[in-house]
Amino acid sequence: MEGTNLATRLLDGDVRALARAIRMVEERDPSIAGVLREVRGRTGRAQIVGVTGSPGSGKSTLCDQLIERWRAQGHLVGVIAIDPSSPFSGGAILGDRVRMQRHATDAGVFIRSMAARGHLGGLAAAAREAVRLLDASGRDRCLLETVGVGQSELEVMRVADTTVVVTTPVAGDAVQAMKAGILEIADIFVVNKADLPGAAKVYRDLRDLVRQTKAHAAWAPPVVLASAQKGDGVDELIELLDRHHKFLTDSGELERRRAQRVRSEVESIVIERAAQRARQALDQGTMGRELGGDLREVDPYELAEQILNGHTRESAD
Repeated sequence: MEGTNLATRLLDGDVRALARAIRMVEERDPSIAGVLREVRGRTGRAQIVGVTGSPGSGKSTLCDQLIERWRAQGHLVGVIAIDPSSPFSGGAILGDRVRMQRHATDAGVFIRSMAARGHLGGLAAAAREAVRLLDASGRDRCLLETVGVGQSELEVMRVADTTVVVTTPVAGDAVQAMKAGILEIADIFVVNKADLPGAAKVYRDLRDLVRQTKAHAAWAPPVVLASAQKGDGVDELIELLDRHHKFLTDSGELERRRAQRVRSEVESIVIERAAQRARQALDQGTMGRELGGDLREVDPYELAEQILNGHTRESAD
């Protein structure tokens, strides 16, 4: 499928073209750059929501409820669920797709699980481009759900316009949120499983933390008490997502965040391509021979400088 043809079909809402383009993103197909270039002018319209939190906090159930509400409002929804990589195939474990199975026959919902592939924090490097493709295809609500392990909360902030952090009634959750720095990146908190003991305490603790640390902020992260399994609190969350998006737009913060996102993307591309160039240089020619000799004579800093400057000792001579 030619890049221009694929881009045209994707812009027309062709689901197969969208799936193909996201597959190319995952496989780091060089021709995807052309497709992304073709569709870039049709991006920037979607409301991008990141949902993160510890494993077992009910993120997928909450996303399922958000999808249902958005579809009832007439929105087209795209979901990227970042799953841990399968230890055998390297592919995504499709747990999230199973949990959202009731939307599988709805043409207005596109759900794709992507493997984390060992990327720091569990957020696949391809997620940013996948969300852009969802946006270009006409999905005006995009959900990005992360594994919720390690630094994924910080990673999702670099992709989403609004970051929702889901926590549960577990002793010390509010303190852990403060320690992990989650308080700094959350735009909205959801205390899920509200029917369990301790939910009210976590809710109060988080609200107190927000008051103590964000009292003078332009946007103080609200805290929602919810039960995703029952659908309680989801309507309130939808209203807060819309309110936060309006705040971002009116204040200019949305444009600032998206500019930072592009900067981060450029940095990632430079790092990835520099790493590829380094591997190629180290596998062949003068670089390879040096590593095959007396390693005590190898100066890693000098070799690195040569690679970054685009030349080897051979070419310099």
